[in-house]
Formats: sequence, C-alpha cells, structure tokens
Amino acid sequence: MTFFEWFIFFVIIQVVHGFGTWKLYKTAGFKPLYSFIPIYNGLILMKIINRPAWWVLLLFIPIVNLLIFPVIWVETSRSFGKNSSLDTILAIISFGLFIYSINYSSKLVHIKDRDLNPKTAFGEWVSSIIFAIILATIVHTYFIQPYIIPTGSLEKTLLIGDFLFVSKFHYGARAPQSAVSFPMVHDTIVGTGIRSYLNKPQIPYFRLPGFQKITRNEIVTFSWPADTVRQFFVKEKGVKKPTDKKSNYVKRCVAIPSDTLEIISGIIHINGKKSIMPFRAKPIYSYKAHSSKGVSSSSLIKLGLNDLQRKFKISEITQNKFDKIRPYILRIVDNNPDNFVIITSSKGIPYNIRSQSRIVMTELTDYSRELFITEKQAKLVSESKIVDSLKRSYKTIKSYNTSFFPNHITYNWNEDNFGPIVMPKKGVKVNLNTGNLPLYKKLIRDYEKNELKLENGIIKINDKPVSEYTFKQDYYWMMGDNRYRSEDSRFWGFVPEDHIVGKPVFIWFSIDGINDGFKNWRIRWERVFSTVNLDGEPKSYRWHFLFGVLITIGYSELKKRKEKNKN
Repeated sequence: MTFFEWFIFFVIIQVVHGFGTWKLYKTAGFKPLYSFIPIYNGLILMKIINRPAWWVLLLFIPIVNLLIFPVIWVETSRSFGKNSSLDTILAIISFGLFIYSINYSSKLVHIKDRDLNPKTAFGEWVSSIIFAIILATIVHTYFIQPYIIPTGSLEKTLLIGDFLFVSKFHYGARAPQSAVSFPMVHDTIVGTGIRSYLNKPQIPYFRLPGFQKITRNEIVTFSWPADTVRQFFVKEKGVKKPTDKKSNYVKRCVAIPSDTLEIISGIIHINGKKSIMPFRAKPIYSYKAHSSKGVSSSSLIKLGLNDLQRKFKISEITQNKFDKIRPYILRIVDNNPDNFVIITSSKGIPYNIRSQSRIVMTELTDYSRELFITEKQAKLVSESKIVDSLKRSYKTIKSYNTSFFPNHITYNWNEDNFGPIVMPKKGVKVNLNTGNLPLYKKLIRDYEKNELKLENGIIKINDKPVSEYTFKQDYYWMMGDNRYRSEDSRFWGFVPEDHIVGKPVFIWFSIDGINDGFKNWRIRWERVFSTVNLDGEPKSYRWHFLFGVLITIGYSELKKRKEKNKN
C-alpha cells in the first residue's frame, strides 16, 4: 500500500470509530463530535477509559499497535459495564465492532471510577505479559536486536557462535514494512515453521533519523537482497519475501555510495587505491603451501591455525564404525573399504569415539595444500620453517560466466578479479545502454519499483524510452573477511539503503563449537561483552558489566530498606 492508500485507510478507520463510539463520548461527558477528530479522539478516549495519554502513541507503532488495539477494545467495553469473559472475547474476535452494540444500546452508563486492577491473578498475569511483550517489541524493533553469527564469512573478525547486539538507532531504525506480523520473531514462529507475517498490507519504506551514516569498511547487518536462504552456498529458487522479513546477513561494507570498487588479484581497491582495512579486520586469503616432507596439520595447529581440514585413512571400515564417525566427516575422498579416506575439520575424530569403536586411523599428509589464512598467520607459517614455500594464490584467468554479479554472460568477473564498478548514489544519474543494463536492472526494477523493458535495443522504464536513470536511494557493497567462504555482493550485487538493518555494537556472549552439540560448547570468555566496530584490540567488559549490575541491585535494595524504615 502507498502512503495515500494508508491515508484513505486511516480516514475510514476514523469514520468507523466515530459512528461506533459517539454516544460513548457523549455519555462520558464529551462532545460526540470529538469521536471523529483524528488523534484527538484517541486522547479523549484515554480519558474515558482512564488510561494514560501516551497509549495513543502505541497505536501508531507498527506491530505494537496489533497488541494495544485489542487492549483498548476491551478497556472501552469494561468502561461501560461489559466485564464478563464473553464480553472480552466478543470485543477481540469482532475486531472491536462489539463496541457498536454498546454504543447503540438503550441503557448506556459510563463507569468513571472503575477499578483498573485485574480481577484475577490470571488477568494480572496476562496484563503483565502483554505490556512486557510491547516493551520488548519496541526495543527489538527500534533500538537493539540480538543476532547470532551462523557462518564463518567474517572469520576471524566475528566468529561462529558470537551473540551480537545490533543497534537500530545508529543509522536510524527502519520501521516494519509488514503491517501484520507476530511480535519479536523474524520470518517464522519459533519451533513451528509457520510464517510469522502476512504479505499484505505493506507499509511504505520509512526510516527514523539516525546519528551517523555507514562508513567504509564498517561491519553492517542488512536484509539479504537475494530474498531468502535455507542452506548457505546451495543455489535454489528464491522465495519472495517483504524486505523486513528477508534473511539477515552480517558483512563488512567495503564500498559506499559513489565509490568505484575493483578487486585486483584478490585485493580490494577503492577509487583506484588499495583499500586500507581497520585494525580489527582480519581478511582471509588463499595460500598454497608446499613441503618436501609433507604439510603437517598437527604442526599448523600448534601454530594456532585451527580452521583446517584434515585427511585420514580408516582401516577395516565397517557400517557400524562408519555410523559412529559420520557426524565428524566433512566429505569422503575414497569410499573403497580397502582404502577408505575421509576429510574432517581440524578437530579430527574425538578420542573416545575412536577408542570405543576401535577405529584405527592414519592421517595422510599432502606435499602441497591450500590454506585459508590471514596475512599475519601466513607470516607466522613462513617464519616457522614448517613449509618450504608459501605463496598467496588467486585466479589469474578470466572467463565469461553467470556465477558472479551481474550474473550475465557478457561479464568475465570472478571473486579475485572484479569490476571496476561504481556504487549508485541517491540523486545521481547514470547513462543507460545495453552494455551496462545488467548492472542496474535489478535496482531499477526490483528495488526502485519500476517497469523495465528492453525492446529492439531500446530501454524503456515505465513504457518511456530512456538513455539515463536517476537513483532513488543509496547502494552499498558488502563482503565477508573470509573471502573464499563468503557469499556476498560479488555473487548478488548491491545492497539498497532500505535493506540496511543496523550496526553490530558488541558481543554479549560467545560459544565455541555452537554447532557441535551442547556437550561440546565452550564459552569464549575473552569475547563476552566486547565491542565490534571500534579500533584497537578487542577487550572484554564482562567484569565492568557485572560490577554495574551488582551496584544497581545494591542501590535498589538500599532504597527499598530506607523507604520501609520511613514507613
């Protein structure tokens, strides 16, 4: 729905409200005309039901209003003597139209000084739960949202199992666009697989003012433009979702509006110069290691390189043994029972599993292997002398393909050699032709809601021939630090401004091995309550936080005792 359509809907609601409550206003001592005046009718209604005026604000907050409207319907009914459980149910299931029967009844009495406290413990519990959900929804939607890092695309900067708090107010909170949605969940109701929202109606994009803009190389949370993801790195048909219900990603914004980005031999260049990453950024590159004695995994692990894959030969494999080790196998290299070879993570197979099942395994060492490591780790490996040579590897050959943005056969870009490409900026014009149209067609058609056609070499936007286009919003380029294990803008292109969710501000908890089962969880205490986007070495503020909590609790208890002594 457009803003105009929402305005018409708002006017209709005012008319419906006026005809359904004018006698209630009159009986309560106010002019019937007040029931038709937008916003003012809400303020008067709060006086009639003896509730605070700020409740009216809740009626205009998306998602929150879905919770507060039923409360006001029930409160209005009770203010005129309808207190039974049946009255409450009728008020809710009729979407407030039950009030019409009260308004046009012959015996209408306003209970001005009614008892506002719930009549039962259950009623008090329900009331507390509703307002707790309202408060949590406001915080979750407009201030801070919790988020868990599910993949290693930002390793070693953010780790799998990091629990983040994402600020919505730094860049300005994005108002929900799905008008009808279950509070405090994303696209599905937890544990059910049921969709948590209705596709229609949709609220036009609106963002509250923020106090800073996205800066280059900052870590940002955003809605994935490619619609949804059920399994990372597996191509599948997209599922169309409203923008605010698309899957959330966390990446580094390596280019901002009007920047010219180019990736040369795996290195990002912005505006013709090598991009300078922040101190905390730890980009991971591909290196080719060689040793005449074999590149030893155990030696690499001793150096702190834990993100490795190891190769093992399993002797005398049986179905029972295979079932025991299956959870630890990344892939099978050779499934010949006489030469059964598998790939595992750096942790290999736990000793107790090997011991109980009497599994005999031998680690195989290759003379050459690919390592995905940071520049600092590469220097450490070179200086350790455990390999004969270590050289950064990247693709040198370009070939035309559809695997990388703009996913068009006339472009020969890949993950190591990409661009140059200019980031679109709001209000800036770009010349359009059949050569660069693949770069901008999704922006023009999907993100900026235009009808786009190419007929006989002529580009038409909304049925008008054009040779240029002016962008309606800013666009960004997002990439992971773990460059070869990151599905990012190199694959699906620009991220529009209206897809920006917020800024990760700190890690409030972190679990190593979060995907390995509860028994294998280990808390990374050095990361608990550490900041994300600041400069310098990360520092945990967990003790500062705990000390602050203890002071707050102590002050609260002291205040209670003083008040008790006074009484």
